[in-house]
Amino acid sequence: MMTIRKLGRHGSVLPYVVQYYNRLGLLNRPLRLRNGGMLLSKTDAARVRFIRKAQSLGFTLHEIAQILDQTSNEKCACSQVRNILRRRIHENKSKLEEIACLQRRMERALERWERMPDRMPNGVSVCHLIESTGIG
Repeated sequence: MMTIRKLGRHGSVLPYVVQYYNRLGLLNRPLRLRNGGMLLSKTDAARVRFIRKAQSLGFTLHEIAQILDQTSNEKCACSQVRNILRRRIHENKSKLEEIACLQRRMERALERWERMPDRMPNGVSVCHLIESTGIG
């Protein structure tokens, strides 16, 4: 058994993060101390490390909770983990394509705008540079 502070040092996370994981139900029920502190098990230390590794791979806390629930019911979560990661990879590729498209659009706009003179707003126009784009 260890305190949240010690568990935080052991898992390289701040105590408030461990408390947050506990509030979300990602850790086992802690033993309450008279001074208001909590004692957590070595299993919880392993869970904190697991949570941090899963987050570093892009898993959300909600997804991590689902994985932990499945394994606590003595079921293998490997296929679920693979499916989540496949979906996340697909989502990331789509986002990267959107970002690349936005980057090209921004570069073309700036290239055009570099050749255009500055103008003061006239009550109808706010910024002629943005208004000159053929979007929207």
